Amino acid sequence: MRVRRYPAEALQACGGAPWVDPARRPYVADRTAYVPVREGYAWDEDLPERADRAVQGYQRLGDLVLFHGARPDDAAVRDAAARCRPRGVLWVRGHGGVERIPEVEVLEGEAGEVRHIEAGISYRLDPTRVMFSQGNREEKARLARLVRPGERVADLFAGIGYFTLILARAGARVHAMELNPVAYGYLCRNLDENHLAESVEPACGDCRDLLSGVYDRLVLGHFEASWFLENALAHVRSGSVLHLHAVESRPGELAPELARRATDVGHSLVSSVRTVKKYAPGRLHTVHDLVIL
Repeated sequence: MRVRRYPAEALQACGGAPWVDPARRPYVADRTAYVPVREGYAWDEDLPERADRAVQGYQRLGDLVLFHGARPDDAAVRDAAARCRPRGVLWVRGHGGVERIPEVEVLEGEAGEVRHIEAGISYRLDPTRVMFSQGNREEKARLARLVRPGERVADLFAGIGYFTLILARAGARVHAMELNPVAYGYLCRNLDENHLAESVEPACGDCRDLLSGVYDRLVLGHFEASWFLENALAHVRSGSVLHLHAVESRPGELAPELARRATDVGHSLVSSVRTVKKYAPGRLHTVHDLVIL
């Protein structure tokens, strides 16, 4: 495994760098972090491949460790605590309701607010109160490459700023809408902390009531986003692009329905779909790119 060496305390700053191989986990030993490197980038050392550990994977978020999915056993918790030395180890059972409120159990240590750095952006949040979707890192980077400076973008489910912050940093003028008042509070704090407040119009409430005017691009980053398609289509023009997230058993199975519903409200579109990640057994997190003709 080809790696670059960094001090362990600098590991978070590497997150989202183009040279980091997201398919492999960094290894930390004796205060040194060994960060896996993508093919084609410079590296410091070629480590022997490690044997797979028969323990459950986890997510590092600031100085906390989060487990998702099945409840981790004691060995997995001890392993994560020994490797990462976090302030707390949490199990996120899921997210409930339209406000995506986490269902969390603290397994070791304590929880609370964290500062998480990803791709040079600072995110403040409390993972016991609001959701953070770290698995969307590649999709965030893709949107940053697609957006053009000056575009008017609607982020219908902004959360704490997952997509809003990176779009604003890329030069977009973002109308960021969030229903959960706690997440909205963190959105506003994150805009200030990243010096992006002048590029974003934040709004707390139901996006169906807040959408206004015509947008060049609309981000529907919620697994139930298809329910809001007609609302979004009321605010587009020829050339507008919608990025609609979904969970599907196979990529593109929703495409015919989305095209039909667009036709029903007077729009035609060209669509493409990409897979973001595996969501559950037999289920994929996908994004439909819908270009209005």
